[in-house]
Amino acid sequence: MKWILIPLTLILTACDPTPPPQPETVRTPDPVFETQIKAMEKAHAVEGQMNNATEAQRQQMDAATQ
Repeated sequence: MKWILIPLTLILTACDPTPPPQPETVRTPDPVFETQIKAMEKAHAVEGQMNNATEAQRQQMDAATQ
């Protein structure tokens, strides 16, 4: 029994609970998808502008009805 516990204890104490640090790499965007990424960014910007315009129009309508 003792011969089983000694190697098991050594194995468990040798394990490090923290993973090794990952090297930082710079993500280079794929040129094929770059145009799609830019289009999505523009669409998000336009969506924000449309939401702002809708909210302003809603506030004007609420002010006019009161």
